[in-house]
Amino acid sequence: MQLGAAGLDLLKQSEGFRSDSYLDIAGVPTIGYGHRILPGESFPHGVQREQAEAILARDILEAEDHLRRLVKVPLTQGQFDALVDFIFNLGAGRFAASTLLREINSGKYQAAGEQLLRWDRAGAHEIAALKARREAEFRLWTGSASPNANPDLVVG
Repeated sequence: MQLGAAGLDLLKQSEGFRSDSYLDIAGVPTIGYGHRILPGESFPHGVQREQAEAILARDILEAEDHLRRLVKVPLTQGQFDALVDFIFNLGAGRFAASTLLREINSGKYQAAGEQLLRWDRAGAHEIAALKARREAEFRLWTGSASPNANPDLVVG
């Protein structure tokens, strides 16, 4: 299974495109569609949209690989898409240590979906954009609606 169109739309809409580097909400240098700039990478002149798309494709493959390695139960396309977005946003390490993953691998799909909604904070503060992103992931998870229901969804 690969990230579907709905998942890709959510990810791109959530991250937004920025041609120049910036610090994300956690203070991590980032560029393009939420690509965390790695040691040795340099973008002194920023990135064009085409370059950002190629970087995003590699980042998505990495998130998909982590998901396949960590999840031991079958997933629907919507569940897969929601989790790729989640891992892309928060990282495989946080996902690996989460109650969300434990619930999934225990076959508790409803409880797992509800766990997505708990990841809407930066420190002790609820972040509206993260809340909207988690709600969109939950809609993908449950298959209840299009993630494009919130056109203002952007998380840096």
